[in-house]
Amino acid sequence: MFRRSLRVLLSLAGVLLLATPAVAQQGQAAPPLPPNGWRIDMGHSAVTFRVRHLGISWVNGRFQGWQGELIFDPANPTAASVTARIRTASIDTENERRDNDIRSGNYLAVDSFPEMSFVSKRVERVDATHLRVIGDLTLRGVTKSVTLDAEMLGTISGQRGKRIAFTATTTINRMDYGVAFNGLMEGAKIVGDEIRITLDIEATQPPG
Repeated sequence: MFRRSLRVLLSLAGVLLLATPAVAQQGQAAPPLPPNGWRIDMGHSAVTFRVRHLGISWVNGRFQGWQGELIFDPANPTAASVTARIRTASIDTENERRDNDIRSGNYLAVDSFPEMSFVSKRVERVDATHLRVIGDLTLRGVTKSVTLDAEMLGTISGQRGKRIAFTATTTINRMDYGVAFNGLMEGAKIVGDEIRITLDIEATQPPG
């Protein structure tokens, strides 16, 4: 039933906005960062979403498996670039039956489309702490332009390097990506068309 949640994308994407270079496999050193590159602190970051249930309440979820790359210079934010990749099968709405529904061919079709992605095209500065990130979101083989409204929450520096935090939000319509399956209950749509995506990102940069 609540399968539509799939929009989470993201989201993605990320999706979304502050994904960073892939984390090294256990036992391996992390790969070097490019100039102005940041590494996401996965323990303090999340890709989450909300979707309407029956038009009166919300169902919340997240993707547990995602990674990406972030190039960002606080002194020149419009030169930033972001890519993000999300494993569609990693969706988690804390309901196994619903999650399996979302993974099915009616929704994310994870067997055919194991990944969704976001690639930034440009970054616009709104004010001292807000940015607009425009890029392409690909879901189920369909690519559409999306805009992430991002806020820089702050930075700190110490012996271990620098740390920065962002939050970013966007809303997408699942119909745009061919996810058109509908179900009704008591005359109302079980799942809404619009998906609200939130990216909470904390990223690090080593000293030097």
